[in-house]
Amino acid sequence: MTAAAAPTGTLQTALDHARRLLATDPAMAAQQADEIIRVVGRHPMALLVLAASHRVRGQMPHALDVLEPLVREHPQWPLAHLEHGLTLGRAGRGGDAVPALRRALALKPDLPQAWRELGDHLSAMGDGDGAAQAYLEHTRHATRDPGLMQAAAALADNRIPEAEALLRAHLKRLPTDVAAIRMLAEVAARVGRGEDAESLLARCVELAPDFLPAWQNYALVLHRANRPEDALRQIDHLLAHEPDNPAHLNLKAVVLCRIGDYEPALALYERVLASYPQQAKIWMSYGHALKTAGHTARAIDAYRRALSLQPGFGEVWWSLANLKTFRFSDDDMAVMRAQRARTDLPDEDRLHLDFALGKALEDAGDYAASFAHYRDGNALRSAQLGYRADDTRARVQRLRGAHTAAFFAQRVGLGCDAPDPIFIVGMPRAGSTLLEQILSSHSAVEGTMELPDITSITRELREQARARGADTYHDLLATLDGDALRALGERYLETTRIHRKSGRPFFIDKMPNNFAHTGLIHLMLPNAKIIDARRHPLACCFSGFKQHFARGQGFSYGLEDIGRYYHDYVALMAHYDDVLPGRVHRVIYEQLVDDTEAEVRRLLAYCGLPFEDGCLRFFENARPVRTASSEQVRQPIYREGVDHWRHYEPWLEPLKVALGPVLGAYPAVPDFMAGSSIPD
Repeated sequence: MTAAAAPTGTLQTALDHARRLLATDPAMAAQQADEIIRVVGRHPMALLVLAASHRVRGQMPHALDVLEPLVREHPQWPLAHLEHGLTLGRAGRGGDAVPALRRALALKPDLPQAWRELGDHLSAMGDGDGAAQAYLEHTRHATRDPGLMQAAAALADNRIPEAEALLRAHLKRLPTDVAAIRMLAEVAARVGRGEDAESLLARCVELAPDFLPAWQNYALVLHRANRPEDALRQIDHLLAHEPDNPAHLNLKAVVLCRIGDYEPALALYERVLASYPQQAKIWMSYGHALKTAGHTARAIDAYRRALSLQPGFGEVWWSLANLKTFRFSDDDMAVMRAQRARTDLPDEDRLHLDFALGKALEDAGDYAASFAHYRDGNALRSAQLGYRADDTRARVQRLRGAHTAAFFAQRVGLGCDAPDPIFIVGMPRAGSTLLEQILSSHSAVEGTMELPDITSITRELREQARARGADTYHDLLATLDGDALRALGERYLETTRIHRKSGRPFFIDKMPNNFAHTGLIHLMLPNAKIIDARRHPLACCFSGFKQHFARGQGFSYGLEDIGRYYHDYVALMAHYDDVLPGRVHRVIYEQLVDDTEAEVRRLLAYCGLPFEDGCLRFFENARPVRTASSEQVRQPIYREGVDHWRHYEPWLEPLKVALGPVLGAYPAVPDFMAGSSIPD
């Protein structure tokens, strides 16, 4: 049977009445459906109404008792599969709901409710791309306006210019059409116009406060724009209307993790997992949150659960390796090798397995085999990214030419004078997490994480620069007056406030890549402290090469690229030492290891802080740590890691060549680096 048999006469009237009652009096709808079934037997539509009435009243077992035989008896009836999917989702069986919804859509693709429900489940399960496509299909099928249907189809097919033209023409005629505004916001988000997307969605929810899909888009856009407080407000609005919606719960957990509220995030992940216990991606996200919050054993259990569901899930194997203190068993190694040998394994899983096997073999002392896996994983990742070392060198050259001593002298006294931030910059894997752990063990300093706020500011400055025809944001920076620079500093303090939980007067931002924005930081926050964490070039660069970073750090996937990047970083910081003498405090990792107390005293003196013994017992600090060193900084300092790179020295010649004179001069810098150009 492809659909319920069409009743006639009095029966049709009774069914129509029962369907209408679902919205206003579901208990009466159930009575009406029961009466129809009593008179005419197991009429499919009456059974469907009865099941829906149970679902609406929260009686999921009763609803499933009706639906499961119904979908078996009528396997080609899309509405029965839709109701089955809706009920399974409400019953906390999200993983089972997805195939039911897919069956409904395979039979009848123009079911907007099914598309939105599917999008919510996919979002909760960590399938962002699948969720986005489902939401687009919801938009396509939710409208009956021919023009909007055409625009939605173009958007779903990623024909962005066509979609934008159709939507702008439509909104010129109907400027308050919220469906069209929402689609135009999606266009803006797709092409990177984040501010346009935000303003369009703000207008959308203002016009239609009950239009929940727009609120959902708004929350996601705000999250991606690094506006967690605003995103949480939108998510809480959604949860007030749909308290058990898994997509909203998952997104709130993600945002809470971003701002360091791990315990409530863990509770949310546990709620989501109750509905999706067979979803490896959710177990992995839960494991990440547990690891960062310091629950290492529970994190390992979560990762193990993910692998039991999906043995080829490379990112989970790498997550175990990335604990640094974890050791793989022989059985683990056998499974990883078997999965790595699969011909159908996606490159994303393959490269993660290479990094995990590299770490496992390194721990086993098989350095040649370990390097081979690190090399292969890096090659796969490098091919995905297309990093260009020449572009980095050109940017550093421009900075050295623009940020002269005279440039800074002309701007003395400008910016926001707050002393609160302590920036830790430098290369990844240079000891910045250790420095943060030491400083955050002081009673006056709060550790946060690698904050994205400077990156957000520079992104907006670049957009403004392009709008004015400037080449870089540094060209725009030269035109800003004292009020503008002060506003940038105040904005940074405001957007980072959500990460400050303890009320301590100082806080740490340890985004390493902020070294490239030293000039901006100095101009907008002249009293902030800037600490450069530096480690031996071969130790630092090879540690970066064997690290698969969650995001960014595109330079780290080739020995030559990472060597050139380190070279350029040293050159830029040498320039700032020359034009802003004493502004940046440098900590040499090996000196910190050799004489920890003396280096800690120097560090605290630079920050204007009295010495506290707790800074030497940093490993007792139970604060959340998000970086790859999270488990290492919960242990006392040890020397073993200082020269570990020597095990791989036979394969590091390309790195040595790329580092050039920087390698021989360490921990000093070559004399030429105070100039305006960077010789190779």
